[in-house]
Amino acid sequence: MSAVKMYTTAMCPYCQMAERLLTSKGVDAIEKVRVDLEPAKRAEMMERTGRRTVPQIYIGETHVGGYEELAALDRAGKLDPMLSA
Repeated sequence: MSAVKMYTTAMCPYCQMAERLLTSKGVDAIEKVRVDLEPAKRAEMMERTGRRTVPQIYIGETHVGGYEELAALDRAGKLDPMLSA
């Protein structure tokens, strides 16, 4: 299963929904980067993704985007192949 990394904050409902979706797909380990606790990590996230909002999700080396993009991949049948790569 591909490694999953998610930039997140403590009180983010979209982060929680993304985690639930990934868990339902069998992902048992998500590397969570708490940008609310480490401001340097928020700067890193913004530099890597060009975005300011959380969650920002990586599957392997691929930047998926946020929860809405993750859910769209799932609806299109593209999420499972990405996770199993």
